[in-house]
Amino acid sequence: MKVSIITVTYNSANTLADTIESIISQDYPDIEYIVVDGCSTDGTLDIISRYEPHITKYISEPDKGIYDAMNKGIQMATGEVVGILNSDDFFAREDAVSLIAREFKKDKSLDAVYGNLYYVDGEDTDKVIRFWKSKEFSPRAFFHGWHPAHPTFYVKKDIYEKYGLYDLRFPLSADFELMLRFFECCRIRTHFIDTVLVKMRIGGTTSKNILPILRGIGQCKRAFRVNGLRPPLLYPAYRLLPKLFQFVTCPKK
Repeated sequence: MKVSIITVTYNSANTLADTIESIISQDYPDIEYIVVDGCSTDGTLDIISRYEPHITKYISEPDKGIYDAMNKGIQMATGEVVGILNSDDFFAREDAVSLIAREFKKDKSLDAVYGNLYYVDGEDTDKVIRFWKSKEFSPRAFFHGWHPAHPTFYVKKDIYEKYGLYDLRFPLSADFELMLRFFECCRIRTHFIDTVLVKMRIGGTTSKNILPILRGIGQCKRAFRVNGLRPPLLYPAYRLLPKLFQFVTCPKK
């Protein structure tokens, strides 16, 4: 089973090498690696060139934002399963892709799998800031603030072909809208892998607090409506409380 992994990057020279190295170190033998760059000017292209033998395909061209770049990568992918590991992310373990592929091979009816996520300090990546502990999906879980950690979300390509790509009308929350659509509306078959698959850097003080989460709540509520769903009156609280809990439960260094 070929697994396509897409890295979307723009001016990510400080972190991209770590992302690529974490893919090179994976013990799974059949990975298609795609890099979609948005015309970086900071040395990112030099890093891509250095690692070109390990990159299956890459493009560098203007885009309409991160989700447009993700859509380009998905359209380029030829693997049966597609995941996204962006340039602030890296795998938490060398067998992460093997664990993902194993679940798809074990249950041929699965459409997607996902796992847990560590948010780590931008400089000291051993320091965990937040722990995103997920669980198995149950109907209407999105209505109560739950959703998978997007960097751990691996889905069969034919699901994208059947149900659509990232909706560019949601510049902050297109990943949420897509997962809401796939899980709650289309009811794809999913499985939760109860282990930390990915680490995501948090850079700077503004991204360590809840402000980006608050800015995205409005778009998340709109995502319900465009999919013919009505968000609960208390949805902002439902969405915010689990995020706050992630700070409290994260393991200490």
